[in-house]
Amino acid sequence: MDPQQIIRRPLITEKSTRIKEAANTICFEVARDANKIEIGRAVTALFGVKVAEVRVANRQGKLKRMGRFLGRRKDWKKAYVRLAAGEKPIEFFEGV
Repeated sequence: MDPQQIIRRPLITEKSTRIKEAANTICFEVARDANKIEIGRAVTALFGVKVAEVRVANRQGKLKRMGRFLGRRKDWKKAYVRLAAGEKPIEFFEGV
């Protein structure tokens, strides 16, 4: 798989920002069929950093209503990628 297909987007929330500052861990939304090894290799290829640990969480899509009709969002996968000691953190908004 191509690294850009595995890593869909970074998750920038209050929780992920705290984890990034405290534990040098970055959160990503990843492809549902990607495993930990593929995710670690994709982060190394895209950002040029060493990965120490990858944890994944499968998230269930939420039920949503549109009037009287019931729908469902897609299920998705979240990855917590901890960088190796001494690695510079990845900055997503460097040029802003």
